[in-house]
Amino acid sequence: MFVAPYDMPPWRPPSEAYSVLIRATRGCPWNRCAFCAMYKDVKFQLKSLEEIKADMEAALQLYGSEVSTLFIGDSDSLVTKVDFMVEVLGLIKRYFPRLTRITTYTRGRTLARRSIQDLRTLKEAGLTRLHVGLETGDPGILEYIGKGLTQQEMVEGGKKAIEAGLELSLYVLLGIGGERWWEEHARGTARVINQVSPHFIRFRTFIPVPGTLMHQRIEEGEFIPACPLTVLKETKLMLENLECSSTLLSDHVSNYASIEGELPQDKERMLEELGEIIDRLEGAPQLVKALQDRHRRVNL
Repeated sequence: MFVAPYDMPPWRPPSEAYSVLIRATRGCPWNRCAFCAMYKDVKFQLKSLEEIKADMEAALQLYGSEVSTLFIGDSDSLVTKVDFMVEVLGLIKRYFPRLTRITTYTRGRTLARRSIQDLRTLKEAGLTRLHVGLETGDPGILEYIGKGLTQQEMVEGGKKAIEAGLELSLYVLLGIGGERWWEEHARGTARVINQVSPHFIRFRTFIPVPGTLMHQRIEEGEFIPACPLTVLKETKLMLENLECSSTLLSDHVSNYASIEGELPQDKERMLEELGEIIDRLEGAPQLVKALQDRHRRVNL
């Protein structure tokens, strides 16, 4: 079967592994995060409705019309005009009428700048879930990693999304405070999450990527990456300080431990599991080294 050229998004969350992938934009409108190499070679641009329609026709040939989930790329679809996204969502529903979930990446600052009515309009047009990189809630670390937003913007944007009826996944970058700021990272992140109470908290562990500013800082000795034990202690401290109603997920290969559950009801069980892992590693330096070596290979 012939399938027309398909401009598929190069990146998507692991939870969207079986989703149809449709690109509404290319690249990242911010593209200055010190830890990220995802869109450095892509100039941000808005795709035309004609291009998007052609991609959906190709996707329809590949997946058929019975699919249930779809992800819109690239990094911040909501930076576009609301009317444009409503048209895109209309096309999506026309080509894939049986969808039960339509999701996309966006940024906390973008959400903070949107009105609740704008977000409700997108919800009514078919958008169901937002994937947002919080990374950290500590103001100093946010500035250090070039995230381009404040604690207040993340809280305001997250609350708006939830009030509009959208599901919200916040991504936390474990280890981004390094050996120096791991406690600040844990406590600051918990403070932001507690104010937002997102539907999902998703853990990722920082992996230095060659070519990024964070990798350069490590090479120059300015930043000392957190060792596995520090990351696990940071995770435990963060969890101890979480007071929200959320699903916590460790759904990424970069993580040292798979700690998952519902908050608040599973909090004590998850803390016990983390405590057991930490106790085991504190008496096994060879295992800590093996974890470190495996973590470095994840990015190869």
